[in-house]
Amino acid sequence: MELSTSFFLTCHSTVERLPHRDYNQLVKISDIGEFGLIGLIRQWTAHQPGAKSLILGIGDDAAAWQTRSEVLLATTDTMVEGVHFLPGDAGSLGWKVMAANLSDLAAMGGQPQAALVSLALPPTTEVSWVEELYSEMLTAAGEHGVALVGGDTVSSPVAVLTVTLLGRAQGPDRILRRSAARVGDLLAVTGFLGNSEGGLRVLKGLANPGEDTALFLTAAHLRPKARVAEGQALVALGIRAAIDISDGLLADAGHLCTESGVAATLEAASLPIHPCLLNAFPHECLQMAATGGEDYELLFSGPAELIEQSHKALSVPVTVIGRVESGPPGKVVLLGTDGSPVQLPRGGWEHFKPAPCPSRSATDQ
Repeated sequence: MELSTSFFLTCHSTVERLPHRDYNQLVKISDIGEFGLIGLIRQWTAHQPGAKSLILGIGDDAAAWQTRSEVLLATTDTMVEGVHFLPGDAGSLGWKVMAANLSDLAAMGGQPQAALVSLALPPTTEVSWVEELYSEMLTAAGEHGVALVGGDTVSSPVAVLTVTLLGRAQGPDRILRRSAARVGDLLAVTGFLGNSEGGLRVLKGLANPGEDTALFLTAAHLRPKARVAEGQALVALGIRAAIDISDGLLADAGHLCTESGVAATLEAASLPIHPCLLNAFPHECLQMAATGGEDYELLFSGPAELIEQSHKALSVPVTVIGRVESGPPGKVVLLGTDGSPVQLPRGGWEHFKPAPCPSRSATDQ
């Protein structure tokens, strides 16, 4: 999201009014991390005068606000050359940035409608690269009836692509939220986990599986499918808590639990791992499924009877992977078959922290 000079002036005066400040002028963003920074922005914007119609703001996959006749949704994602993508395949980039935004609205159970696209490009960028970028954005958007209706173009040392997606919800009480998980809920996930991470490793030359497996995994990374219809089906069932898996299962389960004030236990043996990933990475597939990110599947919670109904209501596989429990908000434990916690090297993607691997998507505010 773009923070203008007026934003910073407003935030500065807001911060001065806060009763407590956990940082000083020597603290850097790398010290507090992406989620620490988001937490601060959330504090600074908590009492802004223009938010009377706001239903959901910072802290979920999209913002939601009430107009006289409907509930509108908005989300945005930015991808930066060298951080989220490498120079080259403009088509995959166009598809992926649109899919990431579509996934955010899917995680709200919303219907996407229109997109704004902002491009920051080096002057030496070839027009054919931009044409390919837009071609795939239009294709991905068109699958869900979304129109590209405007944006902005500026010069930049590196390519930066920002998409803002607008949509609508079925009503103020018919939104999937990160804050609606309840103790006793089952946790379930659509599709399979870890395939995007597998595809990234294949693209980086870290694995050389057979041709069919390589094509399957790289497609999962470069051209993910947003679960828009599935999100709407969950709302129709009565499910109210969900998040899309962009940072990794453990990280996003933690976000869901933090917003809901609960904890969760996940079963490692239950994580849905596709045979292609298992065959290509037999010793690493569990870690990839738990922490890989950018799968853009939906993690959701609800009573057992609704989760059971979701198996038939959704057109993709649904797997129960754990349970919501009482405990420290945001605590997520992954248990092995022997009942002991599984220790993994990392828990998911976070900007401003040392990166274990490149090409990851920005986290929603």
